[in-house]
Amino acid sequence: MNKLIRNRNPYEMTYKIGLMAALLLVLILCVMHIAFGKVVISPQHILRALANVHEEAHHRQIIWQLRLPRTLIALVAGAMLGLAGAILQSITRNPLAEPGLLGVSAGSVLMIVIWITFADGLGDATRYLPLVAWTGGIGTVLFVNALSLGKGMDITRLALVGILTGSVLQSCTSLILLRHTEAVGSILLWMIGSLNGRVWVHWDMLWPWALVIIPLGLLSAGAANALQLGQSTAASLGVPVRRMRWMMLILAAVLTAGAVAAVGAIGFIGLIGPHIARRLVGQDARRLFPFSTVVTGVLLLGADVIAQAVSFELHVFGLSSQVSLPVGAVTAFMGAPFFLYLIKQKRKSH
Repeated sequence: MNKLIRNRNPYEMTYKIGLMAALLLVLILCVMHIAFGKVVISPQHILRALANVHEEAHHRQIIWQLRLPRTLIALVAGAMLGLAGAILQSITRNPLAEPGLLGVSAGSVLMIVIWITFADGLGDATRYLPLVAWTGGIGTVLFVNALSLGKGMDITRLALVGILTGSVLQSCTSLILLRHTEAVGSILLWMIGSLNGRVWVHWDMLWPWALVIIPLGLLSAGAANALQLGQSTAASLGVPVRRMRWMMLILAAVLTAGAVAAVGAIGFIGLIGPHIARRLVGQDARRLFPFSTVVTGVLLLGADVIAQAVSFELHVFGLSSQVSLPVGAVTAFMGAPFFLYLIKQKRKSH
């Protein structure tokens, strides 16, 4: 089956060239991401500081303690959201699917908000955020899937139940926010999605799980190819359809929850990245999954470069401070028109 898909796909050369171009873009954006901020640092100083060559102390401090961890987190969190989006779009056979579709992001954010609000006095509460987020994300997937089950898995019903569940969970988060206004500052950034203030402790929280889950997601490409052929065709090829869908839904939930635990609920990025990747490398998940992973990492890095260039004054309880625009606001600006474009294209195709 994979041989048939490979022979029919004209995107092999585009994939190789596109992947090399995307990796080159990653390097360029990493330098830009580290360079820009309140203090602009030249690429030469960045390379000297990263190489531990004699460099001004404040440059080393800014690069190593503030900007480098933020760059790494943006790249890996974007990659996780992109891979989750590609998995969901493949198994639902819906190009409009994204990590927020099944309510995973909303479930993870709700659990994090509950944890942040009520876990005072439990020591280093940040350490447990990935587990808390996964509890919310996986619990939401199980709930949505249980409500969607009939004689088989109906993709449309699954998406509708996911959207409804996500809306209810977001309402619960808003209610907590209204009752605990003292936590507005920290909770709001989780809801919008932000890389502000992300340092090594957040990177240490993210990378071990990414190291395990991203390879597992990429290895699921063969099963995704089978599921894209349709339930009856996949079953006739000997694929355990229901079990594989379950496993891939859980993988997408874990990828999403891991990213949400580090950066909050960044919307649309898991929709845009896989869709751009599909346009360039086609439907074959063996190319789509890795390309979506890299492209979405690039997109989140680029969005955060824009976010850092825009700052505003935040007033909370009589106190004011100058903060950068949350990256989730930038992806929302990018995603809303892109989503409308996709709907228009889908209407034309019918």
